[in-house]
Amino acid sequence: MSKAEILTELRGLQAKCDAIRQELGYSSPGEVTYTANLDVSSDDMVGVEAEGFGGATTSVVAGNHPADYVTKFERFFPSEIEAESAAEELARHRASPREILAAS
Repeated sequence: MSKAEILTELRGLQAKCDAIRQELGYSSPGEVTYTANLDVSSDDMVGVEAEGFGGATTSVVAGNHPADYVTKFERFFPSEIEAESAAEELARHRASPREILAAS
């Protein structure tokens, strides 16, 4: 197979993957589905990044995301909805990142 044929096949497979994700309601791998600042007096923010198969990671980071930052807390959730709900608890209800993102 030539490189052009391989790329054509890859594009077709990616289109199929995208269609399946859309049907299931899943985001693409690496897609950021939620971001919010945690406090106006700090540079901490919360974000949710999809893994492409229904799950997502909720993270609390400090710094200049995505260029220069430190991850303070992080937790994988089996569903994007759970991950986004955790992020909302942190951002809107000022819940403790240690309580929400601690491994269970």
